[in-house]
Amino acid sequence: MQQVLLVVQIVLSIIITVSILLQAQGAGLGTAWGGGSETYHTKRGLEKVLVYVTIGSIVLFTILSVASLLI
Repeated sequence: MQQVLLVVQIVLSIIITVSILLQAQGAGLGTAWGGGSETYHTKRGLEKVLVYVTIGSIVLFTILSVASLLI
């Protein structure tokens, strides 16, 4: 059981990494601290799905991490 949780955590960590890297828009350190945010746009289509996948993966990863500590 412990090994199954570990494998699932590894897969989720890869999914999280890829989804975060795919979200990089307007990449640059200036935009990371507030620069370049003069315009606001809503997330649509694939961008919105990617955000939900990232959030869901992080929640699952957290739950599995706590579960592996308890087992």
